Amino acid sequence: MARQRTLISLILVFLATFLMSCGGPAISTPPPTYTQAQVQKINEYKTDIVTVRERAAELGQLIGKKEWIKVGNFIHGPMAEARLDMTYIIPNLLPNDQPAARKIARDLFDHLVKIDQAATSGNQVVAASNFAAAYSDFDKFLQLLPESSSSAEEG
Repeated sequence: MARQRTLISLILVFLATFLMSCGGPAISTPPPTYTQAQVQKINEYKTDIVTVRERAAELGQLIGKKEWIKVGNFIHGPMAEARLDMTYIIPNLLPNDQPAARKIARDLFDHLVKIDQAATSGNQVVAASNFAAAYSDFDKFLQLLPESSSSAEEG
């Protein structure tokens, strides 16, 4: 009886080995890449985000001068539009980058809310620290974007 179990076990090992070897090579899929349409749409919205990013000094000066009404206008104007542009870009990013981009956009929103609250209460320290964090979020988001249309697949 023990000899039959050993023989059956041996046959099953050979059968499993044979079936595994017949599986063939794994088909590798090419890494995901941007289409020309995605790059075009991303670049369309990226311009506004870069413009707001370049205006960082302007908001910093407004916070430094405690011009709270202008700070609020900047938060609800150009920065809010840039955040909206970020939400339009996210679906066009590579699937692996989308969760990180969503988190960055949420973090930016949180920082904008805190800057706005600080402007309402006149708290320069909170406004300044969240200003720095908000522009850090812009930098992180811009790093996720493709550099140019050269990274898109052809036609």
